[in-house]
Amino acid sequence: MNRYKAAILLLTTTFFWGVTFTVVKQAVERVDVFVFLAQRFVLAFALILPIGLYKGKRIDGATVIRGSIMGILLFGAYAFQTVALLYTSASNTGFLTGLNVVMVPLFAALVLRYRVSAGVKFAVVLSVTGLLLLCGNGSWELNRGDLLAAVCAVCVSLHLICTGEFVRRSDFYWLTVVQLGVVALLSYTGALIRGKEVMVWYPHLAVPLLVCSIIATVFAFLVQTSMQRYISHTNTALIFCTEPVFAALYARVILNERLGVYGYVGAICIMGGMLISILPDRKSAAKDTTKLVVNEST
Repeated sequence: MNRYKAAILLLTTTFFWGVTFTVVKQAVERVDVFVFLAQRFVLAFALILPIGLYKGKRIDGATVIRGSIMGILLFGAYAFQTVALLYTSASNTGFLTGLNVVMVPLFAALVLRYRVSAGVKFAVVLSVTGLLLLCGNGSWELNRGDLLAAVCAVCVSLHLICTGEFVRRSDFYWLTVVQLGVVALLSYTGALIRGKEVMVWYPHLAVPLLVCSIIATVFAFLVQTSMQRYISHTNTALIFCTEPVFAALYARVILNERLGVYGYVGAICIMGGMLISILPDRKSAAKDTTKLVVNEST
């Protein structure tokens, strides 16, 4: 496995995440958000557990701790993003959540002492510009929801970094099992705190739950957790920048939503940033990415 194949798989995962924006939006119009999250992740955990038992190598205390940290961060990303939508626009939420593209290399540099190449820096600037144009139509105003969305971005960026670090030390099957189990537990608890009954059958949720649980959760997080052994935190974050692009394109097909001039320019910038981020830096790749990319022989 090399970083180009890893990038393709991560891009495929991002496509499915983008599609689920519309799927989830339609689903939660008639059910509490935390009820939907609880059902989604309980089902996902039930599906991933047998895979972990069959394919996983070994689970120990360290793996449980690392997977729990990833699960808490992942739940924070979903929870803060969802609540933010109550107070701010979807465009502002999308842009501010996308700020994890900036936060990932920043946190990696500050905490892990990683270096960021000039090409990746340019790709970050290009991608952030694209997110602003795509999600904010060139401008945005800050409010309480925007702050919550910014917290979501922090959770997303820390989750990406932790995934990249932990998958090199623990079995990625069990890391995925544990983190999805933690999200399921926290989502279930959140629904109960809100006084909602979780284990209720909603016929209109059948298809959304299957799509979100099997494809956008089990498949997606297995891919993310395993592929981050081969690609850096920053490049992963930049690839995930394409999520709002796929979301907007799918929403146009299903809901007849249109991007407009700013949106199309932003989409092009995001795709350009993603492509630039995975181009090899021949002069400094050996020095700057040794710690980030696992050699194919491993």
